Amino acid sequence: MILELKDICKDYLQGKMVIPVLKHIDFQMEQGEYVAIMGPSGSGKTTLMNIVGCLDQATSGQLFLDGQDISKCTENEMSDLRLKKIGFVFQNFQLLSRQTALENVELPLTYAGVAKKERRERALQALTRVGLEDRVNFQPNQLSGGQKQRVAIARALVNRPKILLADEPTGALDSTSGEQVMELFQSLNDEGVSVLMITHDSEIAAKAQRKVIIRDGIMKKEEQP
Repeated sequence: MILELKDICKDYLQGKMVIPVLKHIDFQMEQGEYVAIMGPSGSGKTTLMNIVGCLDQATSGQLFLDGQDISKCTENEMSDLRLKKIGFVFQNFQLLSRQTALENVELPLTYAGVAKKERRERALQALTRVGLEDRVNFQPNQLSGGQKQRVAIARALVNRPKILLADEPTGALDSTSGEQVMELFQSLNDEGVSVLMITHDSEIAAKAQRKVIIRDGIMKKEEQP
């Protein structure tokens, strides 16, 4: 089991009012699975992804990542988990504009204290894996949207994470680039990478092995192979 959520709730305070965003979420994901969480805007899916990605903490409930209970982790422990076990792919890429593709991919390894020679080798391997070995010295403004997203995927993979989290990964792409990115996710999953993706697009969700619906902070049992 790579991921398990038990009775996860998340509330926000608005003045003196408590606003429930996630309501008693139970969810399991096996190592090597490819799962889509689908829901409309305001359904709670991004809040859920932030909790799974150790960017936020639940109000109550338990969260296990790779067998470790991370519900009561400190900020430093959560930062360490993000660095070592989780790869993030965002809708808007979040690349550093003045860095080359190679330097962007190297960044997590720099934070992890990996030596320069190994950083360079692993970043080159990751860029080759996503088909961008001929774009290593290009800056983001020299790349297409699809290429930027592939750089972001290479960066997410370079630390060899246990799980890849993708937040609306095709949302800023045209249909052709989006299809190429989805083919890449499928290829990575075929190689054994666990992929958890959130989307509002039913066609994108259908690419996953199974789909889970979230609506109004409640996870439905509607799933598909």
